[in-house]
Amino acid sequence: MKTFAVLTSGGDAPGMNAAIRSVVRTASFYECRIFGIRHGYQGMIDDDVLELTPGSVGDIIQRGGTVLQTARCEAFKTPVGLAKGIATLQKHGIEGLVVIGGDGSFRGAYALAQYGIQVIGIPGTIDNDIPGTDESIGFDTAVNTAVEAIDRIRDTASSHDRTYVVEVMGHHSGAIALSVGMAAGAASILIPEEPQDLDRVLAQLNKARERGKKHPIVIVAEGAACAMDVGEFLRNHIASEVRVTVLGHIQRGGSPSARDRILGGLYGTEAVRLLLEGMTNHMVAMCGARVTAVPFTEVFDRQHEANLSYHRIADTLAV
Repeated sequence: MKTFAVLTSGGDAPGMNAAIRSVVRTASFYECRIFGIRHGYQGMIDDDVLELTPGSVGDIIQRGGTVLQTARCEAFKTPVGLAKGIATLQKHGIEGLVVIGGDGSFRGAYALAQYGIQVIGIPGTIDNDIPGTDESIGFDTAVNTAVEAIDRIRDTASSHDRTYVVEVMGHHSGAIALSVGMAAGAASILIPEEPQDLDRVLAQLNKARERGKKHPIVIVAEGAACAMDVGEFLRNHIASEVRVTVLGHIQRGGSPSARDRILGGLYGTEAVRLLLEGMTNHMVAMCGARVTAVPFTEVFDRQHEANLSYHRIADTLAV
C-alpha cells in the first residue's frame, strides 16, 4: 500500500476543493492511504496532518476556498523548516505528495524532492500565470465573477452616463484583465505585460464617445496601474463623470465554475496516477485539450506570456 498526502499552498482558488476530492478518491480507488496536510507547508512543519477517506471529502466539490486551508510559510524556505517538514512526512510514512498552488508552492515541492520525496504539482491560482499550462484552477471562476460584477456596474454606468474604471486582480499577469475585458466589452484594458499608456486609454475613450458610447468601461489589472490614479487622470481629461471600483478578493471567493470543477477532477486524478508510476518533480498541465505533465525545471525556467491577441481583438471590438 502506497501512502500519499495532499496540501494547498499560497493563495486560495475556487476549484481547489475539487482537486483535493479528486486526489483523495483516486488514491482510495487504487487502495492507497492518503493524508491531508492543513495550512500548507506551515502545517507540514507543525505536523498538522489528518488521514482522509472518500467520505471525508464529500460535499466539497461546490465549495470555494480550500477545506485544507492554506498559508504562506517563510520558515519552510530555511534548512530548519525544511528538515521539520521532511520529519513530519517520514513520521506518517508519506512517500508522495501532491501540492496544489503556484510557483512558490512548486519551489517548496522541488526542495522536498531533493531529499527523496516524490512530488507532483497541480496549478491552482486565479491569475493563470504559471508557465507550461494553458489553465490553472480558479482562473475561470475568477473571470466569471468579475464579469458578473462588471455587468452590474454597467447598469449603473448606463443609467448615469458614467465612465467606470474597474480594477481586477493580477500582479504580474494580465490574464484576468484580458479575458474580463473581452467578455465585458471593455473600451480599454491595461495589463502589466505592456507599458502603461494613459494617453492611449484617453484616445480610446474619446473615440468611443464620438460614436455615441456614453458609459465606457476601463479594465485595469492591479499590476499594471492603480485604478484610483487612472480614474483621477481621466477626470482631468474627459467631461463625463468617472467612478472607480476595485473588485479585490471578491474574485477569489465563491462556488467554482463547472470548468474549474472539471479541471480539479482531471488534475487530481492525473497527479495520483503519476505518483503511482513513480514520476516526481512534475506539474500536471493542460496543453491544448490534453492533460500532460511538465517538469518543474521547465516551469521555473520559463516566463508566463499573456495572450496579447486578446488585447488586439478587444481593441478592435471596442471601436
